[in-house]
Amino acid sequence: MASWRLPRTPLLLRAAQRLLPAPLRRSGSGPAPPRLPGSLVRSGGFVGGRWVQAAAAFPVLDPASGAELGRVADCGVAEARAAVRAAWEAGPGWSAERSALLRKWYNLMMENKDDLAKIITAENGKPLKEAQGEILYSASFLEWFAEEARRIYGVIIPPSVKDRRLLVLKQPVGVAAVITPWNFPSAMITRKVGAALAAGCTVVVKPAEDTPLSALALGELANQAGIPAGVYNVVPCSQQQTPAVGEALCTDPLVAKISFTGSTATGKILLHHAAGTVKRVSMELGGHAPFIVFDSADVDRAVAGALASKYRNSGQTCVCTNRFLVQKRIHDAFVEKFARAIERELHVGNGFDEGTTQGPLINEKAVGKVERHISDAVSQGASIVTGGKRHSFGKNFFEPTLLSNVTTNMLCTQEETFGPLAPVIKFDTEAEAVAIANSANVGLAGYFYSQDPAQIWRVAEQLEVGIVGVNEGLVSSVECPFGGVKQSGLGREGSKYGIDEYLEIKYVCFGGL
Repeated sequence: MASWRLPRTPLLLRAAQRLLPAPLRRSGSGPAPPRLPGSLVRSGGFVGGRWVQAAAAFPVLDPASGAELGRVADCGVAEARAAVRAAWEAGPGWSAERSALLRKWYNLMMENKDDLAKIITAENGKPLKEAQGEILYSASFLEWFAEEARRIYGVIIPPSVKDRRLLVLKQPVGVAAVITPWNFPSAMITRKVGAALAAGCTVVVKPAEDTPLSALALGELANQAGIPAGVYNVVPCSQQQTPAVGEALCTDPLVAKISFTGSTATGKILLHHAAGTVKRVSMELGGHAPFIVFDSADVDRAVAGALASKYRNSGQTCVCTNRFLVQKRIHDAFVEKFARAIERELHVGNGFDEGTTQGPLINEKAVGKVERHISDAVSQGASIVTGGKRHSFGKNFFEPTLLSNVTTNMLCTQEETFGPLAPVIKFDTEAEAVAIANSANVGLAGYFYSQDPAQIWRVAEQLEVGIVGVNEGLVSSVECPFGGVKQSGLGREGSKYGIDEYLEIKYVCFGGL
């Protein structure tokens, strides 16, 4: 599909829009959408190396203004099955050059990093600086797995019988269906797809309905990089089509692997579908991260870590802190300093505006959940220290909020809020804090601040999570394994372990020698 660019004058813009495919035209009245980089914006699905349209299209909205950014092909079961078939047929030829081609894809991401970031801010709402950081993070997975693709080693096993030779091969599992969320619309794709392609698998990506443009832009760059037709496929679809498309991907006999990031409830549905054909699965599901501040902690460092851990992407990340536990001796000082930092450092606004640190929530439903958690907490005796209501900037904007006098009976300590709400619980002993932290049925990330070496070892080992931040609020790194325990999921992504999720181990016994 040819690339397109929006002219800068109104007269030329109107003329050009008449020439655009219908799915990309702005329709209706209301706020003007952000200007998108035309060279990377695509409206169709990407199947077998071709841009394809569907019988219908669905709108992609700017969460900051509600304006329509464009319309994208609403792929259904037929398109999903066609993508799976294309991936399956491309599998045998996808091997020798994959390291070099992943590196080319990485290079193209870096060359287009500013435009890719603008797409994220437009469809997701996060501040442009955060979006730029996501693109660097996203590209780093292609770079990492381009290198790991060269290091898929087998093993020679010493035989116990004289005339035999024993060896172990690692081979790609086959077609991988990748289902990704809206909160990191680029990085959650490359973290999975980079590993899958490096292992020799081919993929079908089903991006979140709120943020399909990033996945399609990655498809355009993959095509430019020379990744063969059918190796990377994208089937965007609306919320209405998502259940059927998800089931089709999970039950198709040609799909060997499912990788999903999203809610625990949805993960359980996909696991049920995948069980019928006993597929390999990776699940990165919900979190409910505790952030413990012990009396020995450096309070100023803890506040800085809390600010970063809680309010990145307006609290819409799976490793965001959801429960703050602060020991009683330093509780009041921490709350006071945290409130001042929130009011001083955080600025609500459009993600494209200079100085914005807090963009909109993804939609009004997300705002409603934050309001419900605050209302429940206040009704049970919690106090609003700062924030507490929708921001005047728009219906999807919410003030960064801090609550004190919080108890474990409140919804905000029992459910993942996924928004800019920081509830603080006061505790007495280390054992009490660890018990509260481990009371959740999920365990993705956990954080704590302490300057007591013995306590650091104890708590790090006792926390029932897959990722622990000690005196650090930002822990994600391409080199390190990402994943949780309990109902936070199965498997690990990133790091040297991530590629193993897409490999089968085959034992070969060579006898008669």
